[in-house]
Amino acid sequence: MIRDMNLANRITLARVVLIPIFLVVLLGEFPPAIALPEWWRTVQPWIAALIFIALAASDAVDGYIARSRNQVTTFGKFIDPLADKLLVTAALVALVDLERLPSWIALVIISRELVVSGLRMVAVAEGRVIAASNYGKVKTVLQIVAIVGFLLKDSLLLAEFLGILGMEYFNALAWFVMGAAVVMTIASMIDYFYHARDILTGPWDSGQGESS
Repeated sequence: MIRDMNLANRITLARVVLIPIFLVVLLGEFPPAIALPEWWRTVQPWIAALIFIALAASDAVDGYIARSRNQVTTFGKFIDPLADKLLVTAALVALVDLERLPSWIALVIISRELVVSGLRMVAVAEGRVIAASNYGKVKTVLQIVAIVGFLLKDSLLLAEFLGILGMEYFNALAWFVMGAAVVMTIASMIDYFYHARDILTGPWDSGQGESS
């Protein structure tokens, strides 16, 4: 099956497969038999951040390849947004587990993805396609930048380079971007509901639906 896939879908599938590796590096949950060197803790956040950036950037790469080669497939339309959601969800849950991020922020962002995914399925069932809005695109960029900031905000290497005052500014910037990401997450969800308002209200106008 994999051999029959086009390049864009292979890149997308690789993004999904590499998510557990990103989590292992970030959380440091290696098998006991693996003895890690002393310097590992210093570079661990940077390696995790680089893996995350590479996986997030691959979304633009596979999308460009699919469009430029006219290789957009049904499987690609399914797996590509799923891979993005899995990556962001995995990063947020890991940050909560590491006690770097409040759980309510992760809950807001993950809940939005679930709600919008459900809304899109309803739209497809009604023969409609809700295109990604500028709100959604900005939301995605802010989420990626914010997650990278939170991956690095406790880095010892960064602290040595920036100093105490520099780390305070960096942490403040990371929180600011994360706050902006949460705001855009909610705004983009409202925008999706606004553009799908006729889909959500239409079936119940006939009075044939079940009451709740």
